[in-house]
This record gives sequence, C-alpha cells and structure tokens, in this order.
Amino acid sequence: MFKKLKLSDTTVASIEWEMTPDLAFCTFSAKGLRDELTNTDERICYFFIDNYGDEPKLYLMERGTRYVNVLAEVKAPLAMMTDCITNQGGTPSSKDNYPVDSLLKEWLLAEVVTPEDSPFLVPVTPEETEEEDLGEILPPVGKTDFSGDKVVLPGEHCTLADDQVGPLIRQWNFYDAQLNPQGTFDNALANAGAGLTVIDERTGIMWQQAGLDLCSIRSMMRSIEQLNKKGFAGYHDWRMPTVEEAMSLMETTPNAKGVHLHPCFSKEQPFIFVAARRKPTGYWFVDYRQGKVYWSSGTVPGGFCRLCRRMA
Repeated sequence: MFKKLKLSDTTVASIEWEMTPDLAFCTFSAKGLRDELTNTDERICYFFIDNYGDEPKLYLMERGTRYVNVLAEVKAPLAMMTDCITNQGGTPSSKDNYPVDSLLKEWLLAEVVTPEDSPFLVPVTPEETEEEDLGEILPPVGKTDFSGDKVVLPGEHCTLADDQVGPLIRQWNFYDAQLNPQGTFDNALANAGAGLTVIDERTGIMWQQAGLDLCSIRSMMRSIEQLNKKGFAGYHDWRMPTVEEAMSLMETTPNAKGVHLHPCFSKEQPFIFVAARRKPTGYWFVDYRQGKVYWSSGTVPGGFCRLCRRMA
C-alpha cells in the first residue's frame, strides 16, 4: 500500500490503528509541541471515518506536528462503515470522526494494506498551496447597517466543566455541530483598515483576520506579549478570546476555504486556543474546521490563536 502512495521522507511506514483526528491532535500537543520538540519532522499514518458529509468516508491520513495531509480515500463498503459508527454509539447522522473497529481493520488488512495494488485505495493528489487572499470586501466602520442591541460577551478567563459548555453555547445561541446545530449568531463585521483587523460592531470586538501559528501554550503567551510590545495594528492590549467570543464568529456552514468562518478570516488557524481551562483538567479550544468547541488533555497543549481586543 505504501508503495502506491507518495509518503513524506520522515513518515513512519506503519499504521496507528487506534488513532483519530482528535486523538492525533492531543498526541502531538503532548509530544511534538513541547518547546524543545517544536522542530520534530516525524509523521505517522492512520485510518479514520469522516462522517461530516452526506455519507461516511474512510480516509488514510498522514499527520505530523505542523503537517496534516489526506493520503487516500478508501472505498470501503458503506454498510461496514455505518456499522462501525453505530458500534461506537453514533448514528448515520452523527457529525463526527470515528476510529476503525476490529471488523473494518480486518477488511483493511486483507483488501487494502496487504495487496500490492488494491482497487479500493484511491490516492488523493495534494492541493498546491497558494497565498491566501483576505481581501473580502467589508463595509467601513459605522456603515454595516447594524441597528440592533449590542451584545457584551464575557471577556474574562474562566474554568468550565463539561456539563457547563452546552448551556453556555445555547445561552448565546452559538452554532455548534454537536451541542447546538440549530444555533446562529449574527455578526456586523466592518473593515478596520490595513487588511489586518476587522471589528464586529455587534459585540464591540476587534479581531485579527489571520492569527498566530501552531505552538505550545507557553510559546503562545510569549508571542502575545511580544506582539503587544510591538503594538500590532497600533494596539497593545491583544489577548486570547473567551469561549463566548471565539464562538461568536462560528458560521453555520463552512465557507469556500472549508472553515466555519466569514471569508475575511484566514483558514490557517483552523482551531484556536481560548481563555478557558477545563475542569478537572485540560484546555478548551474552538475548532472552525469541524464547527465545534472541544477540549484537549495534556500538560503542554498546542494550537493556533486568533487574538482579539475589546473596543473602548
């Protein structure tokens, strides 16, 4: 199977059978994002079921600390994939990712991994990277036609238990693919100038259009401090958003870039740190790729960040 695929030179030629996208993130957060290991190039492969579309699909993923690539789609029997989902407590309509079970693993070994040229394995051609255009036309400040009541979202760091997150999401009617799929929160985004920032006139929050690169939380805090010393976009009070602030940007459907955000925001920060710890342990994140809030364990979690500041 590996002979048929174009693997990276640093990829270990074996399969991590228990891996999923969420678990891969946690693994690399705890292992590969420590300050002393940020330059690691090792990559692994794993199968997983993606059930975010009209029907489930089985993919072979290549994953590294700063690298995520779908190597191939596997044309597995639909009934077998559906059974794999239901055996793990999901339903055909559950929007989530799932690891392969023992029956699907046996089928993969016999029909995909071992044969020299499996007809079920369809390699995916990597997309060519190009510079992202953030030139989405927005009205200037004061010209968004916003006329409703302004919303003041919580702006302080907090600690949240699992059973507190769902009520919080529903309180503000934010969209979350799992916790509140019918939710929606309207923004009033305005161009703040220079192609660096936008302002949501409904919440009074200024946002980075892009953000900070993948790193550990300790490195992230140092980067925020340095950015404030330099005065990014002329301001010195940038910070991580709260769960509520980050979720206020969540769109109900992914845009052409594949993220649940307005097109004026960069796709290069698919999941971001928020100013919230999880009780009893872990950190909360907002995932714009999958349209949800989630938590990650580990003492040295890693992620991206899109900073914000409250307008006076």
